[in-house]
Amino acid sequence: MFEMISGLHGWLLLSLFLALAFVLAFEFINGFHDTANAVATVIYTKAMPPRLAVIASGIFNFLGVLLGGVGVAYAIVHLLPVELLINVNTGHGLAMVFSLLAAAIAWNLGTWYFGIPASSSHTLIGSILGVGLANALITDIPLGEGINWQKAIDIGLSLLFSPTAGFIVAAVLLLILKKWRPYSKMHKTPEQRPKKKHPPFWNRMVLVLSAMAVSFVHGSNDGQKGIGLIMLVLIGIVPGYFVLNLDSSTYQIDRTRDAAIHLQAFYNRNEESLGEFLALGKGERTTELPKEFRCDPAQTEPTLTALLTGIEGVANYHDLAPERRVEVRRYLLCLDDTAKKVSALPSLTAEDRSDLSRLRKDLTATTEYAPLWVIIAVALALGIGTMVGWRRVVLTVGEKIGKQGMTYAQGMSAQITAAAAIGMANVFSLPVSTTHVLSSGVAGTMVANRSGLQGSTVRTILLAWILTLPTSMTLSAGLFWLSTRFIS
Repeated sequence: MFEMISGLHGWLLLSLFLALAFVLAFEFINGFHDTANAVATVIYTKAMPPRLAVIASGIFNFLGVLLGGVGVAYAIVHLLPVELLINVNTGHGLAMVFSLLAAAIAWNLGTWYFGIPASSSHTLIGSILGVGLANALITDIPLGEGINWQKAIDIGLSLLFSPTAGFIVAAVLLLILKKWRPYSKMHKTPEQRPKKKHPPFWNRMVLVLSAMAVSFVHGSNDGQKGIGLIMLVLIGIVPGYFVLNLDSSTYQIDRTRDAAIHLQAFYNRNEESLGEFLALGKGERTTELPKEFRCDPAQTEPTLTALLTGIEGVANYHDLAPERRVEVRRYLLCLDDTAKKVSALPSLTAEDRSDLSRLRKDLTATTEYAPLWVIIAVALALGIGTMVGWRRVVLTVGEKIGKQGMTYAQGMSAQITAAAAIGMANVFSLPVSTTHVLSSGVAGTMVANRSGLQGSTVRTILLAWILTLPTSMTLSAGLFWLSTRFIS
């Protein structure tokens, strides 16, 4: 780390610190913007005092980031096309990061100020898409290649499906509780028990535990988005130090090398069905790569050869020159991208697809990582942010979604549903919105309880949901275009 800093020019070092500060500011804002949703029900139902609830939530957010892995982080990163990821230079890297973060922060602060439960995830994804499309227009890349559309569709479906599932599952869970214990005190609101400071004991326990579970999975899911952004910053500004995990063990490097060898054998074994797509065995094709390197499936053979030559006998990535590390990462990302395209071909069997999936994980094991200091920095920013600014959104979730206040059972149903939905998304490395899942869960319980919904609040939330993507895309695209005018 100190070796990296000492080798940077003054302006580049300043840019690096500013970019990192922007990312951590985004995570801090995410903390008080989104975590209000995680503690809204537990505070509104008086299951925990507000100050204790936000402190506990901050701690569980911190732990969620620390223990959550990096699957979601790189799902966010790979929204950008592989061509942009392998060819980003320092100037465009800075423009990309500052543009998408400035757009995301501006929208997050605006919706928070008006107490609207809008989604930080939705905002960030829109900002990344905007930068990708703007980059395509500026560099004359076809719009179809400006972003990773398949990854964007996968994430879009998860953002669309998760609140719908939250609405239905929370409603069904509440109906089950009403059928099981129709006369229980858990179906009362705090206002209907004015002399009681807290919910009934078991209801209180479930509310507290589910709130902390929501905080943990929120940290795990949303914290990883910050990790992904920091890795974009580091790779864009100081690629020689972060394109590969320099702390990779000899065993991990051997796994990468073995994956490339097995991938080569896999393609040769399936030459009859894949030969045309990958241009395998073409006599006129040499093992030399073109000077303008691009991720082309027809260049798979020379890319594999170049990779295996580049890491032959390497036991430590520190032994590679910085420019060689950049080349190795390019080869790995392109081979992974091609393997993903191959796995979608109809000629492959389910077993072949499974083999390719395992090989892809081994190929990217030393490129999809995050240093411990990055994880801790994001965890602290999100955890501390959680402890501030929660009041505006708590009132909206507790009282303004339904026409009546929230009952204890509704709070439990919404929180259990949110924790389960976000936890499942983490397993499949899909970014989802805590805000949308929990708010839709509360709305589902209001409908199931026949409390009715407050039309004005629901319209505002839906409007924010609809506007977030195009607004953040437009903002980030405009900022990126302006910033590239200054560096071109």
